Amino acid sequence: MFRTLRPAAQAEAVTITYEGRPLSVPQGISIAAALLGAGEMVCKSMPTSGADRAPYCLMGACFDCQVLVDEQPTPVQACLTPVRPGLAVRRVPRPTPVPEGVAHD
Repeated sequence: MFRTLRPAAQAEAVTITYEGRPLSVPQGISIAAALLGAGEMVCKSMPTSGADRAPYCLMGACFDCQVLVDEQPTPVQACLTPVRPGLAVRRVPRPTPVPEGVAHD
Protein backbone atom coordinates (compact mmCIF):
# COMPACT_ATOMS: atom_id res chain seq x y z
CA MET A 1 0.00 0.00 0.00
CA PHE A 2 2.61 2.56 1.03
CA ARG A 3 6.16 2.67 -0.25
CA THR A 4 8.83 5.33 -0.50
CA LEU A 5 10.17 6.69 -3.76
CA ARG A 6 13.78 6.37 -2.64
CA PRO A 7 15.06 3.14 -1.15
CA ALA A 8 15.17 3.20 2.64
CA ALA A 9 18.78 2.02 2.49
CA GLN A 10 19.75 5.46 1.15
CA ALA A 11 18.37 7.30 4.18
CA GLU A 12 19.93 7.22 7.63
CA ALA A 13 17.58 5.62 10.13
CA VAL A 14 16.48 7.38 13.31
CA THR A 15 14.52 5.95 16.22
CA ILE A 16 11.23 7.49 17.32
CA THR A 17 8.58 6.10 19.64
CA TYR A 18 4.90 5.71 18.82
CA GLU A 19 2.59 4.90 21.70
CA GLY A 20 5.70 3.91 23.66
CA ARG A 21 6.98 1.47 21.01
CA PRO A 22 10.29 2.21 19.27
CA LEU A 23 10.21 2.57 15.48
CA SER A 24 13.26 2.80 13.24
CA VAL A 25 12.36 5.18 10.40
CA PRO A 26 14.24 6.99 7.61
CA GLN A 27 15.45 10.44 8.59
CA GLY A 28 13.90 13.35 6.71
CA ILE A 29 10.40 11.96 6.24
CA SER A 30 7.24 13.19 7.92
CA ILE A 31 5.75 11.57 11.01
CA ALA A 32 2.75 10.54 8.88
CA ALA A 33 4.97 8.80 6.31
CA ALA A 34 6.92 7.10 9.11
CA LEU A 35 3.74 5.81 10.75
CA LEU A 36 2.25 4.59 7.47
CA GLY A 37 5.53 2.90 6.56
CA ALA A 38 5.51 1.12 9.92
CA GLY A 39 1.94 -0.09 9.37
CA GLU A 40 0.38 2.28 11.91
CA MET A 41 -2.83 3.62 10.38
CA VAL A 42 -4.69 5.32 13.24
CA CYS A 43 -3.62 8.74 14.55
CA LYS A 44 -6.69 9.88 16.44
CA SER A 45 -10.39 9.31 17.02
CA MET A 46 -13.19 11.68 16.09
CA PRO A 47 -14.52 13.59 19.12
CA THR A 48 -18.19 12.94 18.30
CA SER A 49 -18.37 9.43 16.84
CA GLY A 50 -15.11 7.91 18.06
CA ALA A 51 -14.31 6.81 14.49
CA ASP A 52 -10.61 6.21 13.86
CA ARG A 53 -8.81 8.69 11.61
CA ALA A 54 -5.63 8.19 9.61
CA PRO A 55 -3.43 10.34 7.38
CA TYR A 56 -5.58 11.32 4.42
CA CYS A 57 -4.33 14.20 2.26
CA LEU A 58 -0.64 14.14 3.36
CA MET A 59 -0.28 17.84 2.49
CA GLY A 60 -1.79 19.71 5.44
CA ALA A 61 -5.27 20.41 4.04
CA CYS A 62 -7.10 18.11 6.45
CA PHE A 63 -6.45 17.45 10.13
CA ASP A 64 -6.95 13.68 10.16
CA CYS A 65 -3.28 12.98 10.92
CA GLN A 66 -3.01 15.03 14.11
CA VAL A 67 -0.77 13.51 16.78
CA LEU A 68 0.74 14.60 20.07
CA VAL A 69 4.51 15.06 20.08
CA ASP A 70 6.94 15.10 23.01
CA GLU A 71 4.31 15.57 25.73
CA GLN A 72 3.14 18.86 24.18
CA PRO A 73 -0.60 19.46 24.83
CA THR A 74 -1.38 20.80 21.36
CA PRO A 75 -1.64 18.32 18.46
CA VAL A 76 0.42 18.80 15.30
CA GLN A 77 -0.25 17.61 11.78
CA ALA A 78 1.90 14.53 11.30
CA CYS A 79 2.17 15.11 7.55
CA LEU A 80 3.84 18.49 8.10
CA THR A 81 6.15 17.49 10.96
CA PRO A 82 9.49 15.82 10.15
CA VAL A 83 10.86 13.01 12.29
CA ARG A 84 13.93 13.58 14.41
CA PRO A 85 15.87 11.23 16.69
CA GLY A 86 14.13 10.55 19.99
CA LEU A 87 10.77 12.00 18.94
CA ALA A 88 7.92 10.67 21.12
CA VAL A 89 4.62 10.46 19.22
CA ARG A 90 1.24 9.35 20.51
CA ARG A 91 -2.37 9.34 19.38
CA VAL A 92 -4.69 12.20 20.18
CA PRO A 93 -7.12 10.77 22.75
CA ARG A 94 -10.84 11.06 22.20
CA PRO A 95 -12.22 13.84 24.42
CA THR A 96 -14.57 12.85 27.21
CA PRO A 97 -18.11 13.83 26.20
CA VAL A 98 -19.70 16.61 28.27
CA PRO A 99 -22.93 15.34 29.89
CA GLU A 100 -26.15 17.04 28.77
CA GLY A 101 -27.19 19.95 30.93
CA VAL A 102 -23.63 20.72 32.04
CA ALA A 103 -22.38 24.17 31.06
CA HIS A 104 -19.08 24.13 29.24
CA ASP A 105 -16.79 26.89 28.03
